[in-house]
Amino acid sequence: MSSKNNRKKVMKKGFLRFVDTFKGNKMGVLGFYIIVFFVVVAFFGPLVYQYDPQSFGMGGLIDPPTKGFPLGTDDMGRDILGALIYGAKVSLMIGVFATLISVGIGTFIGVVSGFAGGKTDSILMRFTDGFMVLPKLPLIMILAAFLGSSTRNIIIVLGLTSWTGTARLVRSQTLSIKERPFIERAISVGAGRGYIMTRHILPNVFPLVFSNTILVTATAILTETTLSFLGLGNPMIPSWGQILRGAFTSGAVSLGAWWFYLPAGLCVIFLVLGFTFLGYSFDEILNPKLRRR
Repeated sequence: MSSKNNRKKVMKKGFLRFVDTFKGNKMGVLGFYIIVFFVVVAFFGPLVYQYDPQSFGMGGLIDPPTKGFPLGTDDMGRDILGALIYGAKVSLMIGVFATLISVGIGTFIGVVSGFAGGKTDSILMRFTDGFMVLPKLPLIMILAAFLGSSTRNIIIVLGLTSWTGTARLVRSQTLSIKERPFIERAISVGAGRGYIMTRHILPNVFPLVFSNTILVTATAILTETTLSFLGLGNPMIPSWGQILRGAFTSGAVSLGAWWFYLPAGLCVIFLVLGFTFLGYSFDEILNPKLRRR
């Protein structure tokens, strides 16, 4: 019982130390507030600002901002502000779930490859290398076109094509950890491979995986926006990429309709920046070498 309490105290102290360190990282705090803002908009915005995704023709075509439409309308007469609020939830959902799939696959392959070594390591890394040399965007486009443009399929495609960097990163960390004395002691007392990987290796690579997860989320959101802009997203669900595609195809830039493309573009930029800032700050905090620097 006392060992459990001691463990809880150590974890609590570690968490409080992490929070104090994080508060001193201006880039991380800025990224955190940006993400919180978009999360609040995505989940509470629809409760305040009512919007129907299928509200075609409710306003004029590419009308400038008015009292009824604070950010104007798009080329189908839909409210752009409502589409931005709705699109925030779509982008966050796709980014988070695609990242969970990607990081899960990458972490599993990286830990198994690094710890097992030998032929297992060689086979898994050659498979990873083969996947890495494939041009990512064309591959994603082909898979998205083949599977269909539903939100679920976009999440699956992004998850299955974005794991290679995580696998390489986790493998290198695993190779370092498995040479440490506590791993040798666990092996000498007869601990199984599965036990060592889940109880010793995985907790030690978790900080690296955690910071990498946030960066992968930013990439997933940007890739989803690119797919939607190229016409491979779900046309029935408004997203920031769909808004930008509509602005491009309708010639909003040449018409001077800034309200059509600028707000959506800024949303993508700031959300990706938020995750990037947070990811780099966590990497700096959790990596002792970077923290000393």
